[in-house]
Amino acid sequence: MTDKQNILIVDDEAAQRKLLEAFVEPLGFEVVCAGSAEEALDRIRDTRVHMVLLDVRLPGMSGLDALPEIRKLAPDLPVLLITAYGDLREAVAAVKGGAVDYLVKPVDLNELEAVIVDTLGKPSADKPVRRALPPLPPGIVFESAAMRRVAETLAVVADSTVPVLVMGESGTGKEVVAQLLHRWSGRSEGPIVAANCAGLPESLIESELFGHTKGAFTGASEARQGLFRAAHGGTLFLDEIGELPLHLQPKLLRAIETGQITPVGSETPISVDTRLVAATNRDLSEAVESGQFRDDLYYRINVVELVVPPLGQRREDVLPLAKHFGSDFAGTPIRFSPQAVNCLLSYAWPGNVRELRNAIQRACLLSRGDVVMPEHLPPRIAGLAESAPEDPDQGRLSQVERATILATLAECKGNRPHAAKKLGISRRALIYKLRAIEEEA
Repeated sequence: MTDKQNILIVDDEAAQRKLLEAFVEPLGFEVVCAGSAEEALDRIRDTRVHMVLLDVRLPGMSGLDALPEIRKLAPDLPVLLITAYGDLREAVAAVKGGAVDYLVKPVDLNELEAVIVDTLGKPSADKPVRRALPPLPPGIVFESAAMRRVAETLAVVADSTVPVLVMGESGTGKEVVAQLLHRWSGRSEGPIVAANCAGLPESLIESELFGHTKGAFTGASEARQGLFRAAHGGTLFLDEIGELPLHLQPKLLRAIETGQITPVGSETPISVDTRLVAATNRDLSEAVESGQFRDDLYYRINVVELVVPPLGQRREDVLPLAKHFGSDFAGTPIRFSPQAVNCLLSYAWPGNVRELRNAIQRACLLSRGDVVMPEHLPPRIAGLAESAPEDPDQGRLSQVERATILATLAECKGNRPHAAKKLGISRRALIYKLRAIEEEA
């Protein structure tokens, strides 16, 4: 016997049920699943259920039609509706008719957790609230709470097959998120194939995605398998999905829904086992409203939505990323002078992680040692050294700078020329700083 509370998940899509189950169970609840409203009613008759997560759109009896029947069987059973945007009005009416609340797809998992906890209370203290993250592969670096939340969602959805939409400004690392999702999934042994929809010629994009037969068009001297087939058994990452031509969007939708593609020049469908991860820096909901993006495709690729915050909103990641990039470019761990640290933390980073990477690459090329100084950074960033917060003891060396100098001198066994080179400063500047340290002692 178990004293856990049971949550019934009702959705006709197995992948969506598995996704919600993977999220709910680690919260400390038992999960019961049903693929239709009729099956859900049977579950409620046969099993003690404490809450229902009910999709509105179901084959046969809809979730809205099932709600009154659930009320007859269990008048006090909490029911949370999960609805597409187009069913929002009906969902609101259903809440007035007895549902505890509704969530709009794509479901925000943090919001879902809040509704469950508000309804059923927190699980017992000895139960894990959220699963630990799988090991991070080399090159994935973050310390911010914002990126931790992104990673936690990735860990939940990784083993499902549902499409994922990654949103965020250019340069935030959306492809890195897709790579991490693939790495943590059961498809990690398969390929991950990436393409930028904005960079594919419109006349050839259908062939690039779905392949073509020999002689399908002028210049098709040999057959091509296309991106979907190249990613068979793995993950296909389509960046800038909002730039996909409107006339090709129904074909992409069909490929996702049926798992079949038809190469250009052929009439024979080919089955593919490919998980789609799409990314965009556009507001696709606005593109849908303006008729530039199909609403059915939008809802299909947006089963799970992940938003990667801009670097300026997660400054805790700036220095860890800078040190990671610096070690990669220099081939050895590098350090940053206190003034350089102030510059990095004071800059707004409108170009996000991509801009930071380029700045550190430049700094490693210009630095004469393993310490980056402000003058090694791009002028727009180095110029912040004068306006950056100063040490409380103005005119004196900061504790970080003193420690860096003394540690470097110790590494060089007291050899001042070598220490100056490693610090990236002149020998005269090092002597001046050592005198300042002696005077402050």
